[in-house]
Amino acid sequence: MTQATPAGGVPTDPVAALHVETVETEGLGDRSYLAHDGRTAVVVDPQRDIDRFTARLDAAGLRLSHVVETHVHNDYVSGGLELARSTGATYVLGAGDDLRFEHQEVLDGDVLEAGRMRLRVVHTPGHTHHHVSYVLLDAAGRARGVFTGGSMLYGATGRTDLVSPQDTRPLTHAQYRSVRRLAAELPAETPVYPTHGFGSFCAATPTAGGASTVGAQARVNPALVMSEPDFVETLIAGLGAHPAYYVHMAPLNRRGPDPVDLSPPEPVDPAELRRRAAAGEWVVDLRPRGAFATAHLAGSLGFELSASFVTYLGWLHPWDAPLTLIGESPQQVAQARRELVRIGIDHLSGAACGEIRRLAGGDPLRSYPVSDFPGLAAALAAPGSRITVLDTRRDEERAAGAVAGSVHVPLHELTARLDEVPEGEVWVYCGSGYRASIAASILDAAGRTPVLVDDRYANAVRAGLTGG
Repeated sequence: MTQATPAGGVPTDPVAALHVETVETEGLGDRSYLAHDGRTAVVVDPQRDIDRFTARLDAAGLRLSHVVETHVHNDYVSGGLELARSTGATYVLGAGDDLRFEHQEVLDGDVLEAGRMRLRVVHTPGHTHHHVSYVLLDAAGRARGVFTGGSMLYGATGRTDLVSPQDTRPLTHAQYRSVRRLAAELPAETPVYPTHGFGSFCAATPTAGGASTVGAQARVNPALVMSEPDFVETLIAGLGAHPAYYVHMAPLNRRGPDPVDLSPPEPVDPAELRRRAAAGEWVVDLRPRGAFATAHLAGSLGFELSASFVTYLGWLHPWDAPLTLIGESPQQVAQARRELVRIGIDHLSGAACGEIRRLAGGDPLRSYPVSDFPGLAAALAAPGSRITVLDTRRDEERAAGAVAGSVHVPLHELTARLDEVPEGEVWVYCGSGYRASIAASILDAAGRTPVLVDDRYANAVRAGLTGG
């Protein structure tokens, strides 16, 4: 939906003047948006690290008039309040939530004016009670997009169980009707801009695709192709576990988050680093999982800094427990800090950077083997094999198939269920190797004997490990 702007000026055609830029947050599976007409901008559902938005605004010479939220978020700490305060923009949320800061409440049918743009508010309860969507209108009143938050996603809808158990069923019915309302009121060619659904656990089911329209969703979205009873029962039956840190997000967002702090954590000297790890504190190594398996500090945990880092660290890390980072470089630590503040982990106990042998200061380093599914098949077939195979995937993944004879403990339950994992050599797998690497580090820190299966689950099927 990007239109060319004549060199040296603002587009003269108001119907062709609107642009929507996507700001991805891959680690959480979310998208924020910056819509503008060449002069005036609106930001939708911004993440906590607002410098990503101010940099775009400054580079394009845009004035931010509004920051709008589709809902009070359950999966990340919003940057909306700070972005609005720092720019003088109006902060907008749907009416009804108990919020402790100044903002503009909007109701169904309200229209916000922002330069040549208009945002029409549509109450779309389901993901939350007070969820709204915003239809982007040009100066001629034509729909140029709809920001759907956690309502209509790409081939799915937002989950409905994050408010309370007693609200889940009524919200699921509401979600069905909200998505149908959007489809009925908007032209088929209207682009859909959801916040969730790109790996976010706020999606009720996996989503598909990187772009879509209302018309395309009419052919594939469960809320638009199923009856209401079937949709409700199917969605509720399919709701799996969600990250433990979610419980803290909405309260933080209702209270009004503190301004973001991206300053470097205090440096920790090697001796103190080793003391913390030996004492059982959370000392998290950000290096690639293969490097961690080859050599790491005793007692440290391996959370490779990749797309899934913040979701799983936030899921397993006890809220407010001291957290120290180990990184290969200050830049790696800075990226981890940026991701952590997005879920409200603001206070780090420090960080240490550099080569792991230097950080060990002469103390012995620990290690464990890394293999793949063909290697697992060979180990199981070896005479007298007595190994344990541990499946760390979620329940819904397990239900679709598993390595025969494996023990199942989802990663997010492992620390509480370690006693269910037999002693001896434990080969650990998941869907890609990432979660298994975290589980292997947990087992290693507990003095167990892991072998990391760093492989995609599809190769378990090819290796003949899933029958019987």
